[in-house]
Amino acid sequence: MTAAKYLVLADGSIYEGTAFGATATCGGELVFNTGMTGYQESITDQSYNGEILMFTYPLIGNYGINFDDDESVAPTTAGVVVHEVARKASNWRNQMSLADFLTHHNIPGIAGIDTRALTKRIRMAGTLRAALVNTMAEAQVFLQKQEQPNQTNLVAQSTTNNAYPNPNSGKRIVVVDFGLKNSILRELAKRQCNVTVLPADATAKTVLSYEPDGVLLSNGPGDPKDVGQALAMIRTVEKQVPLFGICLGHQLFALANGADTFKMKFGHRGFNHPVREIATNRIDFTAQNHGYAVDLNSLTGTDLLMTHQEINDQTVEGLRHTKYPAFSVQFHPDAAPGPHDASHLFDDFLEMIASYQQQKRSVQHA
Repeated sequence: MTAAKYLVLADGSIYEGTAFGATATCGGELVFNTGMTGYQESITDQSYNGEILMFTYPLIGNYGINFDDDESVAPTTAGVVVHEVARKASNWRNQMSLADFLTHHNIPGIAGIDTRALTKRIRMAGTLRAALVNTMAEAQVFLQKQEQPNQTNLVAQSTTNNAYPNPNSGKRIVVVDFGLKNSILRELAKRQCNVTVLPADATAKTVLSYEPDGVLLSNGPGDPKDVGQALAMIRTVEKQVPLFGICLGHQLFALANGADTFKMKFGHRGFNHPVREIATNRIDFTAQNHGYAVDLNSLTGTDLLMTHQEINDQTVEGLRHTKYPAFSVQFHPDAAPGPHDASHLFDDFLEMIASYQQQKRSVQHA
């Protein structure tokens, strides 16, 4: 017999469904993802640290789980909400069911929820605090207490504790890990980059001690203003080597250069977000996962130029420094899963490195 599970919202709403995955309870912000596929990549994306992840696509788990597509080895997503969980997975790569995967990682899930109606509710009301509980009594406790979780250490929970290499024969790239997706490393590996991954609290002295050809600031969870220790590092590094920021790395790049960020009403999470490159009017469909954005008005008076903009809501999707070889994007050019329209940005990064090094040689020989 399938056990009951309850999704309770901070506004007093309670939804009854059926449990799958772990029997644990959890609390966190309820957010929605519009992707038709990619549930494994999303659940293992550290950018969802502490969040209850709801999928708008009605059937989740139909192609199972495999051991190759994880974006991190220890997912920190708090819980999963679906309309229907597949009873049987069918795919030649399938190695485990979604329910077993969630159980293994102690992540609770609830099925039987009208995710379409609940998504509309979030779009109107904004992101809501929520909990997944096993009894109505636990639901009432949540509504009475509604304790706010400690959100200030999400990056500390998501980053690596120690530096580690992903060696190859090409350009030396230091990746600062704020909640790194493995797909970023895969894209760098495709380009033969010799990568060293450093913890989020790495100083500029530590970063530069590896004599990198370029530095990449990774994605990660939470409010960029909670990662203030990284700003001084960014301001020093961008003056000395080419720099590329992705998602949270983009927001930190903006803050380090005098711009501001804000919390969005319900964020961008999915694989179908259209983004316009301003210089060329090129449209890319992009993978996104963020609840904060750079304030367009705050760019005035800075050395930052907006390069990309979201078509649906006109939020800032890309920045370039006007003095230093540094740029960033809010979306994921590594996709995984999703459209690969923007993967060329990794090539642009390497071309920026080559151009910068050529300029340095020209100056030295002048």
